[in-house]
Amino acid sequence: MSAPLATAGDTHPLDNPVRAALTGPHAHFAEHRGRILRYPVDVAPWVAVPDAPEAEDWADAATLAGPGGAVTITGFREPPPDDWEITFNAEGVQLVDAGVAAAPFPQAVRLGPADVPEMLDLVARTRPGPFLPRTVELGTYLGVRREGALVAMAGERLHPPGWSEISGVCTDESARGQGFGSGLVLAVAHEIRQRGETPFLHASASNTNAIRLYESLGFVLRRRTPFLSALVPEHPPTRLPGPGGVRTAAMR
Repeated sequence: MSAPLATAGDTHPLDNPVRAALTGPHAHFAEHRGRILRYPVDVAPWVAVPDAPEAEDWADAATLAGPGGAVTITGFREPPPDDWEITFNAEGVQLVDAGVAAAPFPQAVRLGPADVPEMLDLVARTRPGPFLPRTVELGTYLGVRREGALVAMAGERLHPPGWSEISGVCTDESARGQGFGSGLVLAVAHEIRQRGETPFLHASASNTNAIRLYESLGFVLRRRTPFLSALVPEHPPTRLPGPGGVRTAAMR
């Protein structure tokens, strides 16, 4: 199954995928304050902000993160408050299924909580993007083992209604060039399709090799999208309990 691309003016779950996931299939993970939602910090780094955040929304995000904490956002171009320190700001791409030849991969094994130490070790060596101790709870993860050692994996992360993001795609240097990455992506896509949902994924716009691979598998560009992470100041504004908006620590 493939999904039509959104046209201008459409409201689409992938326009704000973190918020769509945390108000939809991943609502049971959601921590929230006001209009701000986030995953638990050991599950995923993503924070969901409204499409048009106000000062009180940024104050709520700061409260959730805590002084000096990080707020990581995708698919959103408005900058955070001036006193937040931007630590990462990169352009990415969002690719969607447009006829992916999804199929099981005979060499794949299912991964679960018992495999997390090995998964974290593989991620540390290959750096595919955020993967934390409880990320495995977000969906299906598949891997390939050689002589008992985990050498490749891929799985699911964001889950907006009707969609599921393929993420954590990585292969150890010793096992590259053997088709494990492609096979696992197609196998995870198969799992998603079996549920009647549509696969999508994100990649860094500068990672042209990965983008070419995904396009060769049948994914197409839906849009360019930013990835941003910023640190909350040590003394961020806080929202007043009633009318009046935001106050700073100095106003307390």
